[in-house]
Formats: sequence, C-alpha cells, structure tokens
Amino acid sequence: MPTAFKAIQICEDVYWVGAIDWTLRDFHGYSTSRGSTYNAFLIMADKVTLIDTVKAPFKHEMMSRIASVIDPSKIDYIVSHHTEMDHSGSLPEVVDEVKPEKLFASRAGAVAMKQHFHRDLEPVAVADGEDIALGQMKLTFFDTKMLHWPESIVSYLHERKVLFSQDIFGLHLASSERFDDELPEDILYFEAAKYYANIVMPYSPLVKKLLKKVEGLGVEFDMIAPDHGPIWRTNPTRIIKWYHKWAEMKPENKAVIIYDTMWKSCRKMAASIADGLAQEGVSAKVLEIGSTNRSEVATELLECGAIIVGSPTINNNIFPSVADVLTYAKGLKPRNLVGAVFATYGWSGEAVNHLEAVLEEMKVEKVAESVNIQYVPDDAALEKCRELGLCVARSLKEKLQVE
Repeated sequence: MPTAFKAIQICEDVYWVGAIDWTLRDFHGYSTSRGSTYNAFLIMADKVTLIDTVKAPFKHEMMSRIASVIDPSKIDYIVSHHTEMDHSGSLPEVVDEVKPEKLFASRAGAVAMKQHFHRDLEPVAVADGEDIALGQMKLTFFDTKMLHWPESIVSYLHERKVLFSQDIFGLHLASSERFDDELPEDILYFEAAKYYANIVMPYSPLVKKLLKKVEGLGVEFDMIAPDHGPIWRTNPTRIIKWYHKWAEMKPENKAVIIYDTMWKSCRKMAASIADGLAQEGVSAKVLEIGSTNRSEVATELLECGAIIVGSPTINNNIFPSVADVLTYAKGLKPRNLVGAVFATYGWSGEAVNHLEAVLEEMKVEKVAESVNIQYVPDDAALEKCRELGLCVARSLKEKLQVE
C-alpha cells in the first residue's frame, strides 16, 4: 500500500494514524469554521491494536498512515469507542481488509453497529472497568454512557498513561499540529468551549460524574487523546479543569442578546438593551441571527448569566431564524440563567408570548417585563428597552452575589 500519509508517534509504542478534514464547515448544524480531525491511534503492543477508525471518505488516509508503521494486516485488535459515523464510517471496510482477531466495543456499541451497518461485525462486548491484555501492555475500559451517545466508552493505556477519550475532551480543529502545546491557547480554549457547548452541554450532570470517576482512579495522565482535535500532552489536566468549570454552568457577568430583524426595529431595541446592561456593569454580547450561526450562539450561552431574546412577529409567530436558534438552544439545556424578551409587530403581537413560552421551557427566570413595540420604536420605546437592560443587569448581579 502506498504510504503518502505518515503516522505521527505520540509516545513510545503509540502512533496517531487519523485523518485531517480541512474542508469541513458543518457538523450536523454545528459550524466548524476551522475544519476538524478524525483521530485514530495505533498501539504497537504484542497485540497490535487500532483505537477507533475514521469517517468513511478518509479510510485511505488512515490506512496509509498505518502502513507507514506496519502492514495493516498485522493488526490484531480494533477498539471502537463510539459508533457515530465520523469514527465508525470506515469500520466495516477496515474489518474486512484487516481481518482482526477481535473487535471490541461496549454492549450497546455492538447493537449500534448492527443498526448502522446491517451486518454482524461480531464485536466482543467490554464492560465498565474491564481490562484487555495486549501482551506487555493493558487497556482498561470505562463506561461513559450518554457522553455523548448511549454506547460511548473510553479506555486507558496503563503503561503509557494515555487516556483515549473518544469525543470527550475533543474539539473541531484541522491543523498540521498534533499536540496542544503546538497551538495558541486562545484558539484551544475557544474551540474546546464551542465543542462543549454544542456537543456536551446537555450532559453536564454526567460530565460531573465522569470527572469524579476519572479523578478517583488514582492514575496519572501523561496524555489525553480525543477523537477530534489535538492531543493533550502538556498539562493534560488543563482540559479537565475547563470541563469542571463548564459542567457547573455557573452564571457569569455577561448577558447574551439574541434576535433577528425584518426592518431593523429589533436591531435598534437590542442596542438600547445592551446600553442598559453596560450601564450596570454587565458585559453584553449582541448576536443578530441573520449573521450568526446557531453554534456561535450556543458557545456564548456556555459562559453567561442572562439571555435576552427578540423577534419580529410574522404570521402570528416568531421569526423562523429565531425559532431555529431557540429550538437548538433549548436542546442544549443551558441552566442558571435569568432573562427577558422583546419583540415588534405590525397588526398582531403574538411573537412576545411565544418567546416567553420558550424561555419558560428553558427554565430561564424571567426578571423584566417584556417590551413589545408596534412597527418602529420611538425614543420612549427605546428607553423602555434600556430599562429592560438595566433590570436584567441588576437581577443578574443580585444572583451572582447569592451564588
């Protein structure tokens, strides 16, 4: 097999053999402006083991990297931590080509494989805490159900102190650099936060349990190797600390104003609300949905304390783009937020009621009277908006003092 792509050694006996997706710009509704990677790892133990595979179109790249280290037919074991197609899309073809002695997955993973590929790949089901011997090395598996799929597991390579964490601790970033210390801190933090907000946030209570479990293992991590993004090798507990913070979902001194507009009335109202927030010392992030992807909104919601939503009324309802973002945000389950609503209308004013209902469903504490303006806001209406901002800011600051 040609070896145009080369494996990268990440530590003794372990190689990165994944693929770089430079062109990915959308990941099921999540904007991935910097692309992504699909990470797979080769352990050169007595039992040569492949950790995860890659998205189907990238199989050749992965196999080429493997071939730069060893003949792929010499792979003894394959481990599938997660059945989502960006990690298992190439799995059936790889199994057919490699013919491994064993394929390992969780019990739920075995079921999911059959449902995805409609064939029996005959995986060996591993349980929480179960070890498999690779000869001179050992892998231990840990159940991470619903982080972020029902069949998700992670594994720990004891002799090299590497945690293979599947999607947990990952981020979407295509780069030629394989390690965290080769990349700017601000990019790592932003993309990791964006990943958490858009993928992991709904499962924050489970993240807390996982972190407690990981820290209770009594083992050290020289590396955390996720299935997307760079490998954490310099102070790998840094990403664990970030997860601790995000999982708590504690309110911060920031309000996010989310709105869309037809004839710029909501834009004027949002600016006045932001002015009121700033007057009380609360940072305001104003996001007009027409120029902001839903995943950017989710990222801002991860580290804020208030959400203020605005929309024109159209056909007795809220604007479609606002409905889209709120549906997405509601599914991500942000918590501990205060908020308020503003709207405009022409001859009927139902949008404001719909917005209030969505915030109630999201368990956002309403702390200011809604502002609903017909057509174009005048100075008096804009003053009401500024006062709405003041009211939300004061409520948020009170909440922060209590917290």
